[in-house]
Amino acid sequence: MTVRRTLPSRERSLIGAWCFLDHFGPDMVDRTGGMKVAPHPHTGLQTVSWLFAGEIEHRDSAGHNAFVQPGEVNLMTAGRGISHSEVSTAATRTLHGAQLWVALPEAARDTDPGFVHHAPAPVTGPGWEVRVFLGSLLGDTSPVATATPLLGAEVLLEPGTALTLEVDPAFELGVLVDRGRVDVDGTTAEPHDLAYVPPARDHLTLTSYDEPVRALLLGGPPFGESIVMWWNFVGRTHEEVVAFREQWQAQIVDGGLVDGHFGIPLGDASPPIPAPPM
Repeated sequence: MTVRRTLPSRERSLIGAWCFLDHFGPDMVDRTGGMKVAPHPHTGLQTVSWLFAGEIEHRDSAGHNAFVQPGEVNLMTAGRGISHSEVSTAATRTLHGAQLWVALPEAARDTDPGFVHHAPAPVTGPGWEVRVFLGSLLGDTSPVATATPLLGAEVLLEPGTALTLEVDPAFELGVLVDRGRVDVDGTTAEPHDLAYVPPARDHLTLTSYDEPVRALLLGGPPFGESIVMWWNFVGRTHEEVVAFREQWQAQIVDGGLVDGHFGIPLGDASPPIPAPPM
C-alpha cells in the first residue's frame, strides 16, 4: 500500500499529543492486497482510525471486535499494554484513510486498555461539512474521552469556500490535506501536506480554490513531556522500550502468540508480527 509517514517528521514530532500520522491510499485492494496487519503490541498511546473509503476489521486483546468505516472513529487505548490486528474486509475495493496515534501523558499512560467507537453527525453550512470525532468545534462536542485536550475533525469544502473556525488559542494545529488545495490562514497546502499552525490564534480560516477539499484538522496544547517512540511503543526511556520489546517477544513461541503482558487479540490466531531488532 501507499503510506505517507506524515508525522513525526524531521521538522516536527508532535502536534499537541498527536505523535503519529500515517496517510494511506487510495489503493485498489485487488492490486495491493489491502491491509493485513497481524497481531502486534502497543503501549503508552491511543490509536485513532479514520477512513475515507473501505472497511477494516479490528480485533484487540481487551476483547473488542469492531469495524472501522468511513466517517466513524475507532479509538483504542493501549495504556499499559494491548495487542490488536487490522484487516481490510472482503467487501473493500478501495482503501483510503489515516491512522493516528495520541501519546498518553504520564498520569494516564499505565491505564487499562480500552476501546471506543463513535459516528459523529455532520455539522454543515454553505459550502462546507465538518465531522468532529475528538474534542469540540462549531458547537459540536465528541463524547470520546481523551487524556489531554484534543481536536480531531474531518473538513469538507466545496470549491471557492472560506470557512472560519473558532479554535482554542492554547492549541497548536495541524491541517492534513487529503484532496484539493487549501489556503490555511494565508499559506497554501497541497494534497498530502500537513500544514502547521502555532498556538495563540483564536480563529482559523480554511479557503478552498477551484476544486473540492477534504482535510483533517488536528490540534491540542503542546504536549510538554518528552517521549521515546520506537516501533509500536511509546515510553519515556530507552530501558522502558527495551523491556516492552522483551515482553512482546516472550509471547511469540514457535511462530504463534501465547498469552502474556499484551494478551491475544479476540478471535485472531494468525501469526504475530515480531519486533524488529533494536
